[in-house]
Amino acid sequence: MDNVFLDFIVNSPMTVIWLLIALFIIAVIFKGVRIVPQSQKFVVERFGRLHSVLGPGINLIVPFLDKVAHQISILERQLPNASQDAITKDNVLVQIDTSVFYRILEPEKTVYRIRDVDGAISTTVAGIVRAEIGKMDLDEVQSNRAQLINQIQTLVEDAVDDWGIEVTRAEILDVNLDQATRDAMLQQLNAERARRAQVTEAEGEKRSVELAADAELYAAEQNAKARRIEAEAEADATEVVAKAIRENGIEAAQYQVALKQVESLNALGAGEGKQTIVLPAHALEAFGDAFKLLKGSK
Repeated sequence: MDNVFLDFIVNSPMTVIWLLIALFIIAVIFKGVRIVPQSQKFVVERFGRLHSVLGPGINLIVPFLDKVAHQISILERQLPNASQDAITKDNVLVQIDTSVFYRILEPEKTVYRIRDVDGAISTTVAGIVRAEIGKMDLDEVQSNRAQLINQIQTLVEDAVDDWGIEVTRAEILDVNLDQATRDAMLQQLNAERARRAQVTEAEGEKRSVELAADAELYAAEQNAKARRIEAEAEADATEVVAKAIRENGIEAAQYQVALKQVESLNALGAGEGKQTIVLPAHALEAFGDAFKLLKGSK
């Protein structure tokens, strides 16, 4: 029974037709449905000409008429690190190491306008770097590296815009000099350091002299102030004595003289090494008179 059924299916013309129709439908579905990954874009051609660009997800095309000619990755790419020689504005030969990152935004431009994308970008970057380095002195290249990188990236973006490419980052990895230039720069650096040290030492000496002068001026001002206060005190004391003389007559003056004589005698006796004092005879009489005056005042 089973063999009869299989023979009927195989030998029946209608069965063969339906089988062919099923195979055709499967082929149409297979050819007409395209699933594009998130990181890619498909370029579709119809009869050899650009027809459309398929984005990520499920896409439908006309089977047997449309063909996916190119599958382009839209992930960011990095060019191999490149080195190129350049001459600065002050005629110094330098070797510039660069690195460029880019991504394809419009694959329909990239695949039909440029064959070797990496090679074209590398050549463009090398030419722009040489041109920009030639506009700057060596010191500017080393001190304004960020500005130079921005300028190079802008110029590269403008140059590759027709290729459907976006330059996401351009980097200058290193600026290398020949040995002779390095030795000259080292000598210049050492000379600059020595000059700065001399300037710092001179400024220190100048500051020291200024501080010493300020200290002397301050001391003189303080001495003058002390002498002025002492003179004012002496004047006040003299005024008090003069007033006492005016009010009490000659006895007040004799009392002051006697008091000074006694104080002088006490000072002489209190000093070290002055236990023996030789005085003239009239001095002893004067001291005696002074003691009498002091006793009389009490």
